[in-house]
Amino acid sequence: MTMERVERLRKLLEENGLEALLIASPYNRRYISGFTGTAGYVVVTSAESYFLTDFRYREQASKQVQGFQVMEHGTSPIDEIRELLLKAGIGTLGFEQEHVSYGEYLQWGKTLGSIELKPAAGLVEKLRMIKEESELQVMQEAADLADRTFKHILGVISTGIKESDIALEMEVFMRSHGATSSSFDTIVASGERSALPHGVASDRAIGTDEFVKLDFGAYYNGYCSDLTRTVVIGKPSAKHKEIYDIVLEAQLHALANIRPGMTGLEADALCRDIITKYGYGDNFGHGTGHGLGMEIHEAPRLSRLSDTILTPGMTVTVEPGIYVPGFGGVRIEDDIVITESGIKILTSSPKELICLG
Repeated sequence: MTMERVERLRKLLEENGLEALLIASPYNRRYISGFTGTAGYVVVTSAESYFLTDFRYREQASKQVQGFQVMEHGTSPIDEIRELLLKAGIGTLGFEQEHVSYGEYLQWGKTLGSIELKPAAGLVEKLRMIKEESELQVMQEAADLADRTFKHILGVISTGIKESDIALEMEVFMRSHGATSSSFDTIVASGERSALPHGVASDRAIGTDEFVKLDFGAYYNGYCSDLTRTVVIGKPSAKHKEIYDIVLEAQLHALANIRPGMTGLEADALCRDIITKYGYGDNFGHGTGHGLGMEIHEAPRLSRLSDTILTPGMTVTVEPGIYVPGFGGVRIEDDIVITESGIKILTSSPKELICLG
């Protein structure tokens, strides 16, 4: 599979007028080569593909990286890359402009000498937007684990427990059931803190008659899941029910109507127009969703600024929310795959308002 990815990358290099590309970012390196270690460089040309790493990963790379010339580099990998390129008669080298610091750029340019460095934007990321069946299978398993975690934590949440203890219990559950880690710092935000869109778990003890917002995911076999559910501890007020019902209506409407061929802006409007209609437009300040895969946030985006056309194989979240300072907030989020005719929903946790305690 990795060599098929290399061939698709070569087509992009040709379209962008690049003789070669240097890949150093960890996610892109893993996607193209299959290497799961933490150090290494990939160089892809029109005819060859090289993987360079240091002594620590020589044996691992020889087992994981197939179809590449695997090489152990010394103290200066860029010196060795220069020699490879000069031997191949290559005069320009593309680099990942989003992942290379200015200091690295200056040093590389000095070392490469006559070989010109050319910035390249998002080439591997463009390939990663469209998931292969093998990737979708892993993402389904990651989503299933998130669903199991939500079911588990419903039996743990109660008045008096700290948000941070709930987050820890979720992390332990995910890791003990196969996850490498959580996809990101788990959000557990209760009471007034639930109005914080990214209210990472604190030492606040959960009270009564208030929202608890849970946003979490499992990082599983190199891929992320991302699930948000909001519950009430105790008895919900009319305001709790109002806000929850609006967010749920918006989310269900989006899930019923997102289709391939839409732009990210059009998908975002499916949620935003409903929330705005009820007078809460100013309380929904983030995009409706984001791409999901090897990273928790990747292309494409479902937002007012996105003109990306949704295409079969893309995986995105759908996560509208309403956040009322001083009261609380609701977000409901699922992971979906764009299909030929609509979407497939990967997450399946219940979405009716759950009241605990």
